[in-house]
This record gives sequence, structure tokens and C-alpha cells, in this order.
Amino acid sequence: MARILIGGAVLAAMTVPAAAQDARMTVMAPPAEPAAIPLGTGPGQSATAPAESWFRQYGVAMTRNVSVATLTPVLPDPAKATGAAAIVAPGGGFLMLSMENEGWRVARALADRGIAAFVLKYRLKPTPADLPGFERAVNAMFASVGRPRTRLGPDAAAAGLADQVADARAAVRLVRARAAEWQVAPNRIGMIGFSVGAMTTMVTALSAPDTKLAFIAPIYGSMEAVMVPKAAPPLFAVLAADDPLFARKGLGLIDSWQQAGRPVEFHLYQGGGHGFGLGKPGTTSPGWFDAFTRWLTVSGITPSAPTGQSSGAAG
Repeated sequence: MARILIGGAVLAAMTVPAAAQDARMTVMAPPAEPAAIPLGTGPGQSATAPAESWFRQYGVAMTRNVSVATLTPVLPDPAKATGAAAIVAPGGGFLMLSMENEGWRVARALADRGIAAFVLKYRLKPTPADLPGFERAVNAMFASVGRPRTRLGPDAAAAGLADQVADARAAVRLVRARAAEWQVAPNRIGMIGFSVGAMTTMVTALSAPDTKLAFIAPIYGSMEAVMVPKAAPPLFAVLAADDPLFARKGLGLIDSWQQAGRPVEFHLYQGGGHGFGLGKPGTTSPGWFDAFTRWLTVSGITPSAPTGQSSGAAG
């Protein structure tokens, strides 16, 4: 597997919603999460973190200091269920999670298309308890953003992602264990991740082949080349040409998938920046979600038309 630098470069890959909104961080009350299911993966490196806290920035809800990983199901109408499922991994530089922009909104959009969605709130690196201290940590993280030499890519041997990958694998196991209840076909579970959530998705697929994901969709993640296993899942990737983190650094990831003879589809949008979620208004980037759901159908992961409740139990 390709050797990749992980550390400060990972922290630079924070997700920022693309909409031009208020960048100030304001504390918010934790939202009710009655459907969230603890994954039981332990605190890991977040054991020394202050209590989990929530804040609002750019008009969306975010959380930090996550020490208990959870999975929240967002299920389609049973009459629309296709049997396909997606674990959704938000981004946030491993210091925070963009739960609204890259979690809940994406999950609802998937459920509307008949795809069972499961928002993964994975464990994070500890950050200062006070918001000013946290803001300083975030600002420091941005110091290397966009530098040509900043490299970021998936390599399980590089460490630093053990907690996140363990959480992702636990999420897949949980969905498989409750597949009949949630109308999910166990062999049609994939993963979609944003920014460093895309990195978590990639590492999970490449370092844990026994997880057997049906597809992976890294959205504005690293395009670094990787060693692709023979049984690597089909890949759907998205990037904006003006992404300050990952654009203009080559498309080695796509080349790697092609050279391995594995199915791959890639969309490079002229504008969108980084952190655009379901798409930045005024650009063509909102087109990625329709393209993604069409790709799932062409790839045989979702049927040409919803087949109703009986399809969800198909194996």
C-alpha cells in the first residue's frame, strides 16, 4: 500500500461549508438524538477529551470532542426501500464533525431515493474545552491548507485512523446484523464520506477487505494514489477544481482504480471549493448527487425502480 504522510496534513483537511455564511462559532445546545445507537468501540484516543459539545458555524450544526461513537439510522419509506444502504461519514479534520451539512442532510437525501442511510458520528481527537481555545486549534490546523507539498492519503499502517476505522467497521457490522429489520440487503452496504470522512471511507475499504463494502464514495477527499486490492469495491469520487485542499495535486486515486481494473466513476466540477455537501449553489456541483444515485443503479446496487418492501430483504 502506498506510503502516505499523516498528521498535520490530516488536520488541515477540515470541512468548511461552502455557503458564504457567518464563520463565527457559537455554542448550541446538544440536539436530541433519540435514534443514535452507541457502537461500543470505547473512547480510544478521545479518552482524555472534555465532554462532547456542539456549536454552530456557517449556519450548520457541528460537534467536537466525540468520545462515544454512534450510528443514527435514517430509513426510507418502506414502499420506496431499494435494499441498498450507505454509512455516511461527515468530515471535520478529525477535530469536529459537520453533522448537519455532511451527515443529516445527506442521509435524508439518500432516504428520499430509497437508500437506507446511517450517519456515523465517529470518535475525534481531543480539543480544548473552551471555544476560544478550540478556535485557535482550528486556525492552527489551517496553517498548511493548500500547500503543494501537503500530501494526504489513506494508509492504515500510518496509524492515526485506528479509532475512526474501528467505528466504521462496527457500523457496517451493526447494519448487517439488523439488515432484516432495516430492510437492507447485507451485500449492498456501502460507505460515503466527505473530506476526512472520505479518508476514513478509503482506509476502511483498503485496510479491512473483510468489511466487504459494496461501494465507496469519497466526496472531495484526497486524490493520492493507492494500492488497490483485487476485490476493491466500485468507486465513485467527486472533487471541485477549485478545492483549496486536494485540487491540482494529481488524480492518482482514479488512476490507481483504473489500473487495477476496478469500476470507477469520477466527477470533477469547475467550482464548489471544499465542504460543499450536497452542492454549492451557483455551480454545477449539486449535480453530483443525482449522478451518484444513477451510478448506483447502473452498478446494480439499486434497482431501476423501487421494488417496495420485499426488495429490502433480498440477499
